[in-house]
Amino acid sequence: MPKLTRIYTRTGDDGTTGLVGGSRVSKYSPRIETYGTLDELSSHVGVVRSLLRDRGGQGGIARLDAWLAWTQDVLFNLGSQLATPANKRIEGMPAVSPEDAAALERAIDAAQQDLQPLSNFIHPGGSPPGAHLHVARTVCRRAERLLVRLEETEPGNADGIRYLNRLSDALFVWARWINHQLGIPEHLWNAKSEPPEQ
Repeated sequence: MPKLTRIYTRTGDDGTTGLVGGSRVSKYSPRIETYGTLDELSSHVGVVRSLLRDRGGQGGIARLDAWLAWTQDVLFNLGSQLATPANKRIEGMPAVSPEDAAALERAIDAAQQDLQPLSNFIHPGGSPPGAHLHVARTVCRRAERLLVRLEETEPGNADGIRYLNRLSDALFVWARWINHQLGIPEHLWNAKSEPPEQ
């Protein structure tokens, strides 16, 4: 692992950033935009974890925190993949695998056992951790769209796309799960909603 002895390098002052292996690209390139969005997603997950810490480890909350900690590690692995051009990747580098998406499917199935099936669309919200999980879900969907776009010009990201697709589902279910655990009712979509009385 590299040692970060100095945070600022001044090498990006010209609007470029370095990839693993030394090549430089625009900071607005699809590759950089994609893994920058993964970093944004991980930051939202970190906010959720800080909110969960305030709730203690009751009712499976510690288990959810463990899943979110793992999620941040996998997102970093995917980001490091994207920061490394295909011709610079070496065996043993961190990478997202099909097993990561399968693990999320198991987590989704386990969380849904505690939930009533949805019979209507719901709006984001609820408890602070639940609301932030919904924000993370929308950022995850954006990261997925960006990775799909990148795949059109730089193939090799199928496992990452599959993982992000499952992760957005997991974040949705985890938002519902934590709201349920904390006794916060879901805000159901009302297609015939009327404005409040004056």
